[in-house]
Amino acid sequence: MERVDRLPPPTGAVAAFRDDAAFRDDVAERADACAAVPLLNCLLREVAEPLPVPGDRPVYRLPGGRLLRVRGGRRPAEPEVHATNGGWYRVGHTELVKLVAEELRRYTGLANHELPTEMADSRDAVAALLTARARATPPEEPYLRSEQSLLTGHTHHPAPKARGGGPHADWLPYAPEAYARFPLTLLAVRADTVVEEGDTAALDALGEAPPGYRLLPAHPWQLDLTASTLAPAFADGRLVRLGTTGFPTWPTAAIRTVYAPEYLPGRDLFLKFSLDVRITNDIRRLWRHDLLKLRRTDTAVTEAFDTIGSPAAWLGDRGHRTADFAFEELAVVVRDGLRDRVLPGATPLLAAALVEGFPGNPLEDTTDPAAWWEAYLAAVVPPVLSAFADDGVVLEAHLQNTLVAVDGAGTPVQALFRDAEGVKLLPDVSRAAGWERLVYCLVVNHLLEIAGALAEHHPGLDPWPAVRRALARHDLPEIPALLASPTLPAKTNLLLRWTGADGAASRYRPLPNPLLGP
Repeated sequence: MERVDRLPPPTGAVAAFRDDAAFRDDVAERADACAAVPLLNCLLREVAEPLPVPGDRPVYRLPGGRLLRVRGGRRPAEPEVHATNGGWYRVGHTELVKLVAEELRRYTGLANHELPTEMADSRDAVAALLTARARATPPEEPYLRSEQSLLTGHTHHPAPKARGGGPHADWLPYAPEAYARFPLTLLAVRADTVVEEGDTAALDALGEAPPGYRLLPAHPWQLDLTASTLAPAFADGRLVRLGTTGFPTWPTAAIRTVYAPEYLPGRDLFLKFSLDVRITNDIRRLWRHDLLKLRRTDTAVTEAFDTIGSPAAWLGDRGHRTADFAFEELAVVVRDGLRDRVLPGATPLLAAALVEGFPGNPLEDTTDPAAWWEAYLAAVVPPVLSAFADDGVVLEAHLQNTLVAVDGAGTPVQALFRDAEGVKLLPDVSRAAGWERLVYCLVVNHLLEIAGALAEHHPGLDPWPAVRRALARHDLPEIPALLASPTLPAKTNLLLRWTGADGAASRYRPLPNPLLGP
């Protein structure tokens, strides 16, 4: 199987630098710091009690009674625990994982031997990514650079960079954070075994299948992961390897979704694959039950966007194709590309990257943050609320499912949303449950993080009056209660993982509502 862009071994002066102890120490220190941020965010939000203690470092009481203090802000760091002798001592990432595990056992009464390993794996993955980045070249195109910028990742997950615990060499060639790109493996699937729904014609343009077969692209990492499962199908001729695509694809922040900027001259598309690896809360497989409702969900969202009356766009999941003997393992979803969806002259950027930061980030570079923020809210908020109010569509408008297109001056002019798998429809869920999910995804996961990053880069800006105005412009009956509520729903990813909840489960705990104002 041919692969491109496996990270080559360093040579010459570069190799000497890689082997230098100072470089290794720097990578270790940066990996510890990156991995501690989301873990601390989870611990402090979900189980810790803030204390009114004077000083420049916030202090929290943990469930077992121990006191923890950190360097505050949206990226908490330098955790310290209060000692019996009255002093404070610093804990590194290994000690932090042990501390979190002990406190969660006390808080829940449950043991969990899997999650601490994932936390350590996530930290080690960051170290591997930092090392790989040092000898890789980031993409020149701003959109791709934004998709591949998430070194820290999900801001409130205990192990956002865990990759299933496998050897780093297995997944680094496919890691967006390592600036990977690679061709897809092309398979021929015997025609009488093919299962498909919707518009999958784009797949047939990727190559040519022999008579009696249909074309099916595959993610090379997924083929490695499912090699034993698929071996009988290769042996009896139900599956045939045809080689690889003649062009590279770029893994996006979702890892299992790749972007093909030039799959045909002047045409682009996204392809979403199964990946039998736990990433954040779920095994990232294209589950049968999700595939079977994909067309209904995507049609509902598409129809909603047809009537929104704004520049916002939906990147539709047109259809899926797979084989009946490996329905989930070989499934691939065809998603709209960007060229026919983004406004002329605008540049799409991943919303999560605006929080994480990357070279050319317009959030950091703007000289008029208040106007930039008004434009951002005008692009993102109305389509989400309109889809809910008019069509009962609950978009999963979190940071990784939202793209924001900016004009030549870096001002937001359009929002694009993606991933029908995470969309909910009324009345499949109750209106109350749908609204809670919308508020979490849009306000807590998304606007709260963008607002925090904007205020950090532009001290003195209060972003919340503009958010209140943006929400108040809509006559949804839920809006007044949202603006007056003392709390917002915050998803408890740490507790969900510790208690072994289903990957798609959502449980929330109250978070102070910044929409209340001073």
